[in-house]
Amino acid sequence: MKRYDYLIQGVFIFAAFLMTVHTADAQNRQVLAKAQNVSGDRFAFVVRSPRGANVYGVNRPTPAMLSAIDRGLTDLFDVSRKNGYNRRLTFSDYSIFIAKADRNRESQGKYSPDIAVGAAQYAGTGYDQGGYIYAAGMVIAFNPGAFVIADHTSNFQRVSDIVRYEGEHIVLYNNDRRRYTRTADHSQGGGHPILQ
Repeated sequence: MKRYDYLIQGVFIFAAFLMTVHTADAQNRQVLAKAQNVSGDRFAFVVRSPRGANVYGVNRPTPAMLSAIDRGLTDLFDVSRKNGYNRRLTFSDYSIFIAKADRNRESQGKYSPDIAVGAAQYAGTGYDQGGYIYAAGMVIAFNPGAFVIADHTSNFQRVSDIVRYEGEHIVLYNNDRRRYTRTADHSQGGGHPILQ
């Protein structure tokens, strides 16, 4: 009789595992679809950063990009802990989509790979470029934590900064919803870094 009980228990555990895997895959497919919709790109390359972040790229991410992503997340985790936040502080909690840049230089000529996204709440502000804005990054999901950034060929410190700054929204969403609500919309003012 005990063997039968263990067999039944094993079947239930395996079924629960399959349901969890299926749910995670469904979430990842939804996040991928949203990243593709936001950027207009197809992310053909999927890798992990050296520290374990999930990275999707239009092109194969370079070692410099992957290192910059890890530095940005490390900075994010350090400043988050300093502020008393402890949820979503694992590299594998994050999916970073590296899109093709819609521009490589800002209006003053400075190197600034950015993505064009719909103006939405920024319509009519100084950011509005005629129905769209140029963004360094954009959060697309909170569970899993995911955001889109533009591909860079230099100035990898900027990549680290963008990763940290987009990650701030995800950390706040998961740790301090009131502070997240106050700081999520930059069209009302404010910017990064949020966490000091």
